[in-house]
Amino acid sequence: YEATRNLDLVDTPIETPVAPMIGKKIAAPKPMVVPVLRAGLGMLDGMTRLLPTAEVGFLGMRRDEATLDIITYANRLPEDLTGRQCFLLDPMLATGGTLVAATHYLAERGAKDITAINIIAAPEGLERLKKDIDPSIDFKVVVCAVDDHLNEHAYIVPGLGDAGDRLYGLIDQLSYRSDPAAVSYPHLTLPAKRLV
Repeated sequence: YEATRNLDLVDTPIETPVAPMIGKKIAAPKPMVVPVLRAGLGMLDGMTRLLPTAEVGFLGMRRDEATLDIITYANRLPEDLTGRQCFLLDPMLATGGTLVAATHYLAERGAKDITAINIIAAPEGLERLKKDIDPSIDFKVVVCAVDDHLNEHAYIVPGLGDAGDRLYGLIDQLSYRSDPAAVSYPHLTLPAKRLV
């Protein structure tokens, strides 16, 4: 709910069973919810329940693990986002590179303001947002938790591993190396690095 605190609303007359009144409704144009594929899809159902009249667009971006550069591989967004409030969904905010690129991508299409919603963030990623997001963009970030740091592979520590792999049940199908630096949870052990 914190992410929608500044949602644009307009007064609208409604008729209750007892008396007429002035209520609120979401202003036009409709807000746009944009999950960053693929892990952001896990957050989409909750956002569309919260904002059932919002439109949904998709942005496919991934981090090249060797260079840490951001690669855009899919775009299902309107060309013109002028005047729209956009909500970017991505569970993990690690280096911040994907979020910076996605924010600028939406702003270049005219988004009025952009709110990023993340579950876990690393301090390094939050610092990058402060440094690299164009200050002319009305940008906010809402996170549930800030973990300790990024490791040498730019993974959040302690983190939760690859959010997309976990969401789609691939964690048991992938080959993981036994690693003494693995993060231990009472019911689960996740290695700090995935072997390709």
